[in-house]
Amino acid sequence: MDNAKELLEVVKGTKQAPNCDITLNLKATYAEDGIARAVWDVDERMINGVGVAMGGYVASAADITMAYAVASLLENKQSFFSINLQTTFHRPVSIGEAEVEARVEKRGRTMLFLVADVNQRGKLAATVHSSVMIVQAK
Repeated sequence: MDNAKELLEVVKGTKQAPNCDITLNLKATYAEDGIARAVWDVDERMINGVGVAMGGYVASAADITMAYAVASLLENKQSFFSINLQTTFHRPVSIGEAEVEARVEKRGRTMLFLVADVNQRGKLAATVHSSVMIVQAK
């Protein structure tokens, strides 16, 4: 994608999702004003040896959803990258649908601070915090 704003075309259904979304079975459903939502279809490929979703997949689902929240705030020709990602697990994620909601908590000139919640079956499974740097796209 040429710039962050193109991610919003994915939510509108006018552009194909990036490969990471497709690989993870994640569909962004909303992205406006620094808030994004996605539905994550957790399948057997994401399950580890003890029968729950691998933590890295949980963090990735949140990270992808946070990208949509960031994209909803940026100007044309701006891009971004994560500089920190911290995940706190509250309960395991299993096969089935999970919901992810991400929101920008604080916005500076070149930095954004975000939080995302991953919920499954109405219960909080993980909270993910991220710091993102804004850059001019080339």
